[in-house]
Amino acid sequence: MTKRKQAAFVAAIGAFHLTASVAAAQSLDDFFKAQPFKIIVGSPPGGSYDLYGRAIARHLGNHLPGQPTVIVQNMPGGGGYLAVNYLYNTAPKDGSVIATFSRSVPMQPLTDSTGVQFDPQKLEWIGSASDEVGLVLSWNTSPVKTYADLQRLGMTVASTGPGTDSNVYPRVVSNILGVNMKIVTGYPGAADMLLAVERGEVDGAAGISWSSLWPNKKDWIESGKLNLLMQLGLKSNHAQLKDVPLILDLVQNETDRRVLEVIFARQAMAYPYAAPPGVPPARLGAIREAFARTLADERLLSETNRAGMSINPATPEELAAIIKRVYTSPPDVIEKVRTAMGLTAKN
Repeated sequence: MTKRKQAAFVAAIGAFHLTASVAAAQSLDDFFKAQPFKIIVGSPPGGSYDLYGRAIARHLGNHLPGQPTVIVQNMPGGGGYLAVNYLYNTAPKDGSVIATFSRSVPMQPLTDSTGVQFDPQKLEWIGSASDEVGLVLSWNTSPVKTYADLQRLGMTVASTGPGTDSNVYPRVVSNILGVNMKIVTGYPGAADMLLAVERGEVDGAAGISWSSLWPNKKDWIESGKLNLLMQLGLKSNHAQLKDVPLILDLVQNETDRRVLEVIFARQAMAYPYAAPPGVPPARLGAIREAFARTLADERLLSETNRAGMSINPATPEELAAIIKRVYTSPPDVIEKVRTAMGLTAKN
């Protein structure tokens, strides 16, 4: 993230403070320092959402009024639904709790309402720590070395199981672009999938996140052991991927493009943070500004850079705009989304 973007991001969030009164500031100090501030993480410890959440927690308190202690509580379950349902229905609405959860959660009600007890359009978005791009890749010994090869030959890809990016994304690629991707399920995680690729058990994988691939397999990429065939997302800002085609650029049909925008909107809000509806405006504004300042904090940026974690934040307004565009998609587009993802009749 450039210095200019850091400054613009903080300014966009912090404008409300220009008119804040001294009394209001003192009131915010009193509120936040009276109790720990909590970040709910809707996944187990050790995963990417947890790593981002804990990195942010280590610095967020320095930017909140009253400089409270910030604690992280993991609340895994239901693919992130447990955390967001708790945030929406049960968590205090006083500004003492925010949550982060799977990027797929805000989009899920469009295609499957099972377990949904929240309205993504009514959550108070805080921002996102970064965006994301997935990759379709193959091993260097595979005959599939380019997107043209993929179109001609098809490929087998490793997957953890139904509903995951590694299972849904190859279906989308197959259904929208008309290529043959055979999915082999049962791998516990991304590391196991990449091991299967290295061993030649499968040709490759579809949906591996760049943010986890680059820091962990940088040597594979730089030595040419991996063929990077396609980027799965709405955009890419990564210099290392400048020659890898983006899926949106591979379709000509406007309806197909809109379908892909709905599906891959989750990549643009890859690490989202939200507060429950009803948080008092002044406290919500203070949280948003503190979040923005944290993501521009040189100490956080140094820490995440060492860990190979990308920081490319999105504002609350940007997240809300993504949600609005997705949820105003025409019914025929949503039906094609379901077809592309290989889903059955809507619940």
